[in-house]
Amino acid sequence: MAAPVTQQVSGGGARSLSPALTVPESGQPLAPSVAELPVLDASGRRLPFGALFRERRAVVVFVRHFLCYICKEYVEDLAKIPRSFLQEANVTLIVIGQSSYHHIEPFCKLTGYSHEIYVDPEREIYKRLGMKRGEEIASSGNNIHFMHRDRNRLDHKPINSVLQLVGVPQVNFTSRPSVIHV
Repeated sequence: MAAPVTQQVSGGGARSLSPALTVPESGQPLAPSVAELPVLDASGRRLPFGALFRERRAVVVFVRHFLCYICKEYVEDLAKIPRSFLQEANVTLIVIGQSSYHHIEPFCKLTGYSHEIYVDPEREIYKRLGMKRGEEIASSGNNIHFMHRDRNRLDHKPINSVLQLVGVPQVNFTSRPSVIHV
């Protein structure tokens, strides 16, 4: 049986998007063997993956690679999320890519992304979590509360849907000026 594409692991009474899923309301714990796997920051410093969100709520977005045009556009939209929206909801936004840490800074310049970003150059986290493509995760502490696995390169979860799950206000991603009626 294939893994479900989207799982609402917990959410204060929200119905599960996978009928076979039976997980406690506190979320599904991240396996210690995965939590201890390293990610690298832009300077090459190693950090345990689980430490990124162990003591805070986070949305973690895994992208296929920094050369994927669709992933680049998705991260460009993530860059448009006002830092104040995340701070008010007490949520951290984290992107993880499959590249060398040397590519983080150029990718951030290209996309305008200024939130947290790391890489898993050996793809160990991707492998252990069974990812073949990208994924969006909402977590707090060491528990995962929501997970979406992309079925193909065009199947990213809409950003506002993920933000809504963690209490962040909707973001207008259009570059067109809004019309104000006088």
